[in-house]
Amino acid sequence: MPDLVNIKRALISVSDKSGLGPFAKALAQEFGIQLISTGGTAKFLREQGLSVTDVSAVTGFPEMMDGRVKTLHPKIHGGLLALRDNPEHVAKMKEHGIEGIDLVIINLYPFRQTIAKPNVHFEEAIENIDIGGPSMVRSASKNHAFVLIVTSPADYEAVLAEIRANKGGSSYKTRLAMAQKAFAHTSDYDSAIANYLAKQAGIESSGMVVSLCKKQELRYGENPHQKAALYVSGASCKEASVAFAKQHHGKELSYINLLDADGALAAVKELATPTACIVKHATPCGFATGADLKTAFEKAYAGDPVAAYGGIIALNKPVDLATAQAMTSAEGGKWFLEVMVAPSYAADALELLKTRWKNVRILEVGPVNTYEQADPDELHMHKIVGGYLIQQRDLLGVDESAWRVVSKKQPNAADRRNMAIAWLACKHVKSNAVTIANNDMLVGAGAGQQERMTCCKIATDKAGARAKGGAAASDAFFPFKDGPEFLMNAGVTAVIHPGGSIRDQETIDLVDSRGGVLVFTGQRHFRH
Repeated sequence: MPDLVNIKRALISVSDKSGLGPFAKALAQEFGIQLISTGGTAKFLREQGLSVTDVSAVTGFPEMMDGRVKTLHPKIHGGLLALRDNPEHVAKMKEHGIEGIDLVIINLYPFRQTIAKPNVHFEEAIENIDIGGPSMVRSASKNHAFVLIVTSPADYEAVLAEIRANKGGSSYKTRLAMAQKAFAHTSDYDSAIANYLAKQAGIESSGMVVSLCKKQELRYGENPHQKAALYVSGASCKEASVAFAKQHHGKELSYINLLDADGALAAVKELATPTACIVKHATPCGFATGADLKTAFEKAYAGDPVAAYGGIIALNKPVDLATAQAMTSAEGGKWFLEVMVAPSYAADALELLKTRWKNVRILEVGPVNTYEQADPDELHMHKIVGGYLIQQRDLLGVDESAWRVVSKKQPNAADRRNMAIAWLACKHVKSNAVTIANNDMLVGAGAGQQERMTCCKIATDKAGARAKGGAAASDAFFPFKDGPEFLMNAGVTAVIHPGGSIRDQETIDLVDSRGGVLVFTGQRHFRH
């Protein structure tokens, strides 16, 4: 098996022609490589002033059936698959007039882009399933001992540098790496088709295909001794996502940075009003809404300033200078945070943030819509040893139509606002979860405890005097009245939880005896 293979003939057939002109010109003009191409790509190359051999001239057959059949021919695949150091293969090539192809540049029909279009017809989607392209990619990748495969315009510059360094040849190391990348590419392409057809046929995950490609290396995993990387399932995302964020500033991202940033962003998607969420160790310690973003931030930060130190913040509106000034002056200008996520930043706000914090990762995710616009096809996955747990995302927000007031006292407008904020915050706090909200902000959260009473104690301890007149939420029902009693002793006047305990009546009687409000949602928000 040779290390260096001289490139004499290149087959080019692409849908995405970005960057192709300069790349193809360098191949032909610097190294005299013969260019073979199909249809629209051949036309494009000729428009660049390049000499091109049509595939039909190589095969002796015209393109037919609306382009469905053009490269599926022994003179193409023989040229890709032949082992050049195998005498029998070489003899067959000579016998049948097959010439070797040393470089293949292919990207596939835009299937994902097609099905992403609104109201796309099924027939149009089917016609954008590439057949010849993946076949050539696989043939070239299998025979990477002799053939270099390139499937992305993003690789043109590096591949050209490789060819120049090797005076018109490719190294085995590069051919192997590009073959692996190409097989990952066709696997991802096929997964998109399989999942689309499953959806069209009404198949519920019986044949789900998960295909991921590495987007970036991460600083480290949960701990510095663990390697980590970010993998994505497509070239883009339909909603605001930290996986596709633009990083304006700061150190490399780590595994935990992205995990917490995703959690904070998920929380601020709950409300259309200006909202801020500060997350620490995968749980909100600050969550608030306000008339403007500056107010929302100030309330979120005030929710738990101690826990907010070293946290991660997400905001659902563009960051203006007033908000940036509030953030940089928090705690007398000593506040430290790891990551900031927002739809965008005003130029003066961004400059202030970058000047104040040398290492803070500043991420821009584009417009942050509420969950009414969320992608229903996005699933929540959790890896366990030997398998995956897959479920729908919890997109349920505040559904007051399902609320059942079971106390004698009816909630007033302030009660309803406080219960809504507490309930939404509770959804994003690790189970078991109890939250307390007052004045449109989270003032106390008890998270991740093995039993609910301890969560109540932590939440009231965090809230202190701010619990007075506030509302408390629990992500699952209170099994006994002791939890609500403890909360009301701390000053809480309204309690919201799913209901469903065999002792619910005891809790109702307790709240009524205190003149408080009790609402059953009939819905649960566990978050493990």
